[in-house]
Amino acid sequence: MTDHIKMPDVVPIVRYVANGVQTEFEYPFPIFASEDLKVYFDGAPQYAGYDIADAGETAGGSITFDTAPESGIVLTLERRVPLERMTDFLEGGDFSAQSINNELDYLTASVQQVHREISPMLRYSDYENPAETVLPDRMQRANKALGFDGDGNPIAISLEGAMAPPDFTAYGTGAVTRTASDKFSDAVSVKDFGAYGNGLSDDTLAIQKALAAHDTVYVPPGTYLISGVITIGERQRLYGAGQVSVIECQDNSFNAVEFVADFGVLSDLRISGGAIGIKLYGRDRPCVQCAITDVTIFGAGIGVQLDGYEDPNFPCYWNNFDRVLVEQPAVHGFHLTKSGAGDTPNANKFHACRVYSHGEDISGHGFYVEHGQYNNAFIDCEANVKGTAQGCFTMGSGSYKTLLINPYAESFNTVPNIKLESGSDETAIYNLLSMSDGSAIWDLSGGKYTAYNAGFPNKNRLQRTTAVDINATLQRYDTEFIDTNGTIQLDISHSVHLVSSFGGALNVKLPNAADAVGVMMVVKKTDSSSHVITITEDGGSGPDGRSYYLGAENDFMQAMSNGAEWFVISSNRAPGNTRYYDGSGTYDIDMAVDVYLLSSYGGALIARLPPANAAIAVGRTVTIKKTDVSANTITVTEYGGSGPDGYGQPLSGQYDAITVVSDGSQWYIISKF
Repeated sequence: MTDHIKMPDVVPIVRYVANGVQTEFEYPFPIFASEDLKVYFDGAPQYAGYDIADAGETAGGSITFDTAPESGIVLTLERRVPLERMTDFLEGGDFSAQSINNELDYLTASVQQVHREISPMLRYSDYENPAETVLPDRMQRANKALGFDGDGNPIAISLEGAMAPPDFTAYGTGAVTRTASDKFSDAVSVKDFGAYGNGLSDDTLAIQKALAAHDTVYVPPGTYLISGVITIGERQRLYGAGQVSVIECQDNSFNAVEFVADFGVLSDLRISGGAIGIKLYGRDRPCVQCAITDVTIFGAGIGVQLDGYEDPNFPCYWNNFDRVLVEQPAVHGFHLTKSGAGDTPNANKFHACRVYSHGEDISGHGFYVEHGQYNNAFIDCEANVKGTAQGCFTMGSGSYKTLLINPYAESFNTVPNIKLESGSDETAIYNLLSMSDGSAIWDLSGGKYTAYNAGFPNKNRLQRTTAVDINATLQRYDTEFIDTNGTIQLDISHSVHLVSSFGGALNVKLPNAADAVGVMMVVKKTDSSSHVITITEDGGSGPDGRSYYLGAENDFMQAMSNGAEWFVISSNRAPGNTRYYDGSGTYDIDMAVDVYLLSSYGGALIARLPPANAAIAVGRTVTIKKTDVSANTITVTEYGGSGPDGYGQPLSGQYDAITVVSDGSQWYIISKF
């Protein structure tokens, strides 16, 4: 290959008549990329089933078809480049010979393309002054022929007296007379382009040619066998006579119908087979505002697929499906996805659409929003799938703000009615009828959905809801039961925590206040052991700025976060909030209860208070009482300090007691008796 194409003086189009055997054809003009070569069978554009070689070569190259075109088909190969400039030279930058050569090559190709298009046009001779070039007004030339007056200017000539088909006049006041030819042109049928509709002949090319020539094409009753994709472009409509107008794929190796641009319409047809029955994606333009109504798709791999595809400027938005039945799909019924770097399919509407396995295996989902955002809405839709499916309605990890209204889900073998995959967000479900044996709503999203009259056993789920005035007949709290030791980290999935520390001391961590704005939590000790439950905060100072201790059975603490810190709303010291101990040596006062009843019957005992500045001591009051009749003294001291009122306090006789309080610097005696 040379550094650049040396653009020859050549017409950028060539035609062949196929013989049914030859598969390789040459194009004797250069192309810059394979996308620049357009392929036509009898004028119908082709998009697949061939390979293009030698793009970028001055001498041109060749195209090889997977299957030889049928004998008699006129094969047209045309170079068609977009008339645009995508590059620029930098001001003051290097001037590249290769760059300017490429620009001039592209410019020459564009000129050759325009020249080829105007060369077959009727035009005035260079040796006369052009006459009038504007046609008569539309109303003046309607149902007339084009002629020329004495000066050679174009005029409209009446066909009266000429041989012509009979005229047509519609019944009714105000009807105008039209020629039969004009009347017949109102509706163009695929049979006008050679389609048979007998279920035996290949009608692919006839349908393609009809859509290449007209924007609205009718499919009369019959079975039209196709071997390649039928493409519906910008503002085109393909419609039939209902279930008796059948487009049948020879096999499932290709898509039956593809929408590649905006404002396309498909209606009143039955599609049989295909890798995908109907695919919508922005190949040529944004694929938006297309409408598919009263269509049945039978036996396709995927019934309907909406693909965000490759270019975010050509999205798949705002398309409408009404009364579409997908029967016996092998993989998915309806599938919203994104195969490239394009945007997700967004804001598409599905009304009264149905997926029905009819006893055949299905490996995927009835409705699968793998990717899709911003109110893809499924209204009055039904998924009745075999037990081999993964879900009736499934919201994938790329789904956001999907709306399900009155969905009907039916299956067996534990197939979930609605499955919310991890990553799906803000799915809204209203009035779900769950007829599958699986979960009504199988939630893997972490609760990121809203449900009304849906799910089991709880029909409703609301998120981030503000109620100004509410009357609640029965209120339930999401409760978590904890029985362990060590450290447990709470999250905001539960409001009430019933905690047992029977197996050992337990540290319960509240979430950081900044991650729980407006959240209220209750922690309650449920066991009768002496093991203390300490309540702290993850990365923070704890409720009311300190650690909180639950020492006795039924002790609880209720706290609320304002986003900056946790505040204790209520707490208790349960009746009988005391502890009894009988021993000798040293006994540490852990501040878990208010009253300590101690016996020194077995020997002298030291009751050691925590340091006065310890978090568990500041502002706390505690009472220590000697209960036994022995002469063994109980001495109240302080760990690392001098003790209440500055020294160790002895309790010598039975029923001697002392009550002390800490101000954060030392312990003070409130009473002693």
